[in-house]
Amino acid sequence: MPEALQIASLILHCRPERMPAVKANLALLDGLEIYQESPQGKLILVLEAEREEQILDTLGQLQNLPGVLNAVLVYHEILHDDDSNDAAAMTDRAIPCSPEETIDEPHPS
Repeated sequence: MPEALQIASLILHCRPERMPAVKANLALLDGLEIYQESPQGKLILVLEAEREEQILDTLGQLQNLPGVLNAVLVYHEILHDDDSNDAAAMTDRAIPCSPEETIDEPHPS
C-alpha cells in the first residue's frame, strides 16, 4: 500500500456533442471518476493516484482527448496513512491551486 494517496479535482470542458465519446474515454482511465457533469460539456472529475506524476500524466491525456477544449487541475491533496482518520491533518496538507488561497487560512465549511 502506498505511503500517501494523491487526490485531485479537475474540471474538463468538452464540446457538448462529443460528450458521450469523451465520457467513454474517461472510463478507460484508472483512478478517474466523473463527479458531476452538465449538458453544456463541463465535467468535474476526481482522480486518485499514488504519485503526483500520475496526476500530471492523466491531465495531459485529458487535454489531448478528441473533443476536449480544456482540462485543468483545481485541487490537489495528499493523504498519508498515518493521518487518514484525522480530518484536521488532511486539511492542513491541502494544496490550494489559486494564488488567493493560502494553507494558513481555515477551510470554509
